[in-house]
Amino acid sequence: MANAMLHQTVGALQLLSNSESHCKVGNNSVRLLPRGFKLEGGFSKRGTYCSGQRKLGVIQASASETSVVDPVLSPLNNGTHESRKKSNEAALILIRHGESLWNEKNLFTGCVDVPLTKKGVEEAIEAGKRISNIPVDMIYTSALIRAQMTAMLAMTQHRRKKVPIIMHDESEQARAWSQIYSEDTIKQSIPVIAAWQLNERMYGELQGLNKQETADRFGKEQVHEWRRSYDIPPPNGESLEMCAERAVAYFKDNVTSLAGFNT
Repeated sequence: MANAMLHQTVGALQLLSNSESHCKVGNNSVRLLPRGFKLEGGFSKRGTYCSGQRKLGVIQASASETSVVDPVLSPLNNGTHESRKKSNEAALILIRHGESLWNEKNLFTGCVDVPLTKKGVEEAIEAGKRISNIPVDMIYTSALIRAQMTAMLAMTQHRRKKVPIIMHDESEQARAWSQIYSEDTIKQSIPVIAAWQLNERMYGELQGLNKQETADRFGKEQVHEWRRSYDIPPPNGESLEMCAERAVAYFKDNVTSLAGFNT
């Protein structure tokens, strides 16, 4: 289940909600405890990451499916629950990107950088409505435009009306030119970190091919093995195992630590 969750969310929007302050970067081992929850059809999952004295609730949202974390994580609960949340809880929201132009054409996309369709834009906005009451302090997204569009569009629906701002750390000049000089504006902003390590897995020589035509050419079983097996990659592409190595490492080093976790 953890592998499936990772596969579905790599290349998708990742938002970290933490009612306290940001913490230093570190490492952490995490464990997913999935449960079922349905909302307007489709499947969904929920779980909790635990480490030491802090708990990280997990929320997955899209236009058609949303999972709800334990009630203690909801910002609409009473003061007792809210104080518990502030002392030892944080929420990680996982949102898959909306439909892309190549999803619409039934093409293998992988790391090819294509934007959302009109339907994908609508899905991103709907997903944003479903998380609009959950505080968001940091956003992590892949380097691909479909994930970044989803993040930005989702946040237009947030009740706190904070502005997501992509951080540019690629050079000293980029950092200087994108600097914000108003403390009030900074308080009303949400840093957005784009990382290639969170990209969808690279599909190699399947990228750009029609999925049905590829199945007709190589056989459904072969294509299913390339897509769903854990350690068998498509031709000159990444297996799920290879994708997990880079994505999970980045998650441990840069995301879980913000919620105050230690290995």
